Amino acid sequence: MSHDTVVTAAMLAIGDELLSGRTKDKNIGHLADLLTLSGIDLKEVRIVADDEEAIVEALNALRARYDYVFTSGGIGPTHDDITADAIAKAFGLPCEYDEAAMTLLADMYRRREMEFTEARQRMARMPRGAAHIPNPVSTAPGFIIGNVYVMAGVPQVFQAMVDNVLPTLRTGTPVLSLAIACPYGEGDIGTPLAAIQKAHPDTSIGSYPRYIGQKFSTEIVVRGRSQPAIDAAGADVHAMIDAIRRNKEIAENYSAEA
Repeated sequence: MSHDTVVTAAMLAIGDELLSGRTKDKNIGHLADLLTLSGIDLKEVRIVADDEEAIVEALNALRARYDYVFTSGGIGPTHDDITADAIAKAFGLPCEYDEAAMTLLADMYRRREMEFTEARQRMARMPRGAAHIPNPVSTAPGFIIGNVYVMAGVPQVFQAMVDNVLPTLRTGTPVLSLAIACPYGEGDIGTPLAAIQKAHPDTSIGSYPRYIGQKFSTEIVVRGRSQPAIDAAGADVHAMIDAIRRNKEIAENYSAEA
């Protein structure tokens, strides 16, 4: 693929429990890692409550803006699992009991000698025309409609669904990165690092402060899709660190002599 191939994505995490703090989200980081490795840029993440209007509004905004949207949460058997209804509404489609999903679930509950209750049948509901995302963990499928991939919130199930989805996606050029340890704090490097970023627009340069004992340092990470571009920016970062070191040594020598 060409170096300028960019595929974008967003994630919509759904659930009151995420906003109350009762459940700590584990899915955003997992998805971000896998998409980055695949060359897909995760550009935005939103977390919304189990509220139909909020889900519809967020989904319609995200699916218009990005190549892919991945949702997590709200497709279980309980009354507050309203994701399927909300997504159907966003697409202007009826939300129906999917025949193939009903068969999958009925067979699974029969094998487990459990009743296929009305609540459990809710997990077979999806917008008309949606395709399944297989669920090897607990059977109830996620679904795909348009550029939206609807998956469970339970991390083990979400991860299994993502594994099934990833090979089907159009991917971009993977992001490469170079990490450089800098012995100086952000106060020392802020201005020259901004100039380096301006000089290398094909890269993204991040600085991450460290504080050990009484000493500040920084990890500088250069990201991009072209190794030569990353190497060029990295060379300038190393030159910046050397220049700061020389200036500090000169200042220390001057102070000692004074």
